[in-house]
Amino acid sequence: MSHLTVAGRRLFHQRRGTGEPLLLIQGMSGTHLSWGEPFATDLEGDFDVVAYDHRGIGRSDRVDNPFSIADLAEDAAGLLEALGWDTAHVLGISMGGMVAQELALRHPERIRTLALGCTYCGGPGSALAPQATLMKLSAGMMSGDRELAIRTGFEVNVSTAFAAQEGAYETFRAMAKSLPAPVPVIMLQMQAIAGHDTSARLPSLAVPTLVIHGDEDRMLPVANGRLIASLVPDARLEVLEGVGHMFWWERPERSAELVRAHALAGASSES
Repeated sequence: MSHLTVAGRRLFHQRRGTGEPLLLIQGMSGTHLSWGEPFATDLEGDFDVVAYDHRGIGRSDRVDNPFSIADLAEDAAGLLEALGWDTAHVLGISMGGMVAQELALRHPERIRTLALGCTYCGGPGSALAPQATLMKLSAGMMSGDRELAIRTGFEVNVSTAFAAQEGAYETFRAMAKSLPAPVPVIMLQMQAIAGHDTSARLPSLAVPTLVIHGDEDRMLPVANGRLIASLVPDARLEVLEGVGHMFWWERPERSAELVRAHALAGASSES
């Protein structure tokens, strides 16, 4: 675990495993811990995995000024440079999937394969979270009650069935409490998301792409995954039944299997 300097700003990253390089890009409020041990551990047997904290989040340097999804994509490109990786497999989820889209569109030569999970491209046919979900999430976040904010975040990000599982909330709570995200930075991330739109450019993407989405996603409905898969040439769509927004948290083994198969298939086709 250490920091790398990108454009004068320190970004914290965690590196583990051996094999093909794999960059993990987290979503809104997520940190390197938000991947969960089951999923991250499953990947490290086949990949040199790097998970990092976005600017202003986790252990990365503080940020006060607005930024765009494109700015975060340049952070990711700078991180690849700082790591000494000419190319890498990339998995981005939620807001991180938006960042990964921009990264692949701006720097396609750096991307071996692309996996986009529970994300959104903007434009016609796309849809952010329903108003009721946003209101519930905002009320919890702005309440000043940390326990309520964590509980609300958990409930809107996973399926009803998973939320009812014994010990599921306790594991999520421990992760969230260990490295809380500053509310002002979350608001800046929401502002960046509101300006994101890659829909007109996705048909030009010439990178092997896998799209993963849970069909019970309340944060970014599954129609978004279907739209992205229809726009990216030859993209493969995998819809996980009965799964919410945090698919890698609910189904870590299956999620790792999908990412692994996609990346290694892409690697073998290049050789």
